[in-house]
Amino acid sequence: MKFEVSSQDLVKKLQVVGAVIVTNPVLPVTEDFLFNLDASGKLTITATNVDTTIITSINVSVIEAGSIAIPSKILLETLKALPEQPITISVGDNNGIDIMSSYGKYHLSGDGVEDFPIPPTEEAVENFSFECNKMASAISKTMFATSNDELRLAMTGVLMQIDFNKLIFVATDAHKLVKHSFFGISSEITDSIILPKKVLSLLKVALPESGNLEVSFNRKNAFFKFEGTTVITRLIDAKFPDYNAVIPIENPNELIINKKDLQNSLRRISIYANKSTNQIILNMGENALTLSAQDLDFSNEATEQLACRYNGELMSMGFNAKIFIEMLGNIETEEAILNTSVPSRAGILIPAEQSKNEHLMMLVMPVLSTY
Repeated sequence: MKFEVSSQDLVKKLQVVGAVIVTNPVLPVTEDFLFNLDASGKLTITATNVDTTIITSINVSVIEAGSIAIPSKILLETLKALPEQPITISVGDNNGIDIMSSYGKYHLSGDGVEDFPIPPTEEAVENFSFECNKMASAISKTMFATSNDELRLAMTGVLMQIDFNKLIFVATDAHKLVKHSFFGISSEITDSIILPKKVLSLLKVALPESGNLEVSFNRKNAFFKFEGTTVITRLIDAKFPDYNAVIPIENPNELIINKKDLQNSLRRISIYANKSTNQIILNMGENALTLSAQDLDFSNEATEQLACRYNGELMSMGFNAKIFIEMLGNIETEEAILNTSVPSRAGILIPAEQSKNEHLMMLVMPVLSTY
């Protein structure tokens, strides 16, 4: 195999697929990039950690077609240390690899391709199309709510549920729940899968700001295609909890407040909260919200009052300040709305304004008052 390519163009492609590579893998060859070069000059680059695979391609000046597995770390470090310039990569006897630049020659040892894992193929799949920027938004707004508890395997990922013209993303760790819905999707599918958070982290970084994302899936794997790149992931094989069962239907109390004011107040008040519970108390009344926190162990306490619009019964509720601040960070409108029913039931946090094609709902469980 031998070809010529721009060093920086190749680096960009390697950084996309290289994000999936893990250190000290069980299968040593998965620390490599798999290069497949055809006679037309299309270089296909594959990287995998077995659970997730990324495949992309780049056009090069082909001299001789072939394939090789190249150690990722040394290749990337070499190319990133070079200024932009044409380079030549060739493979000789015993998988020896030579990189030629205007500065000199670099030799490293590659591996045979026979041990490199073969990625899953799209068999018996269902598919639909979705905007890349909306997928990135869904990932950002749900992934933080996933669980780290491996005993609750389903909750470690994000549920993607498609119902003909509606696409819903849901994540929960039993303390908080985020449901991000999109309407007007064109599909003939009604199904759901659970996506691992690791692949969502990769997609969040790799997805372009515009363009369409082609999504397909079967019972074992999901495939995401965009701009000549394919991301393949093994799905989480578990049953996602019935999230609708925990969402309160009747929420007669409504608090409308400036999001930034509430965020900043929570950050200040939470300094005085108990460090194990992060509990803050919201006292909701007409035209005023009183926030308070107390740490009895150290005799610390703080209180603030914010202007708001409130419709409902006077009520006091406790919440985890850290979770509440995270959720407010998901809201892009100037004002946020908190809907509640009784102090012992979850509150629902939503943006003050939502489009007809997109709806965000975040459920936060109360922390019962200890003072």
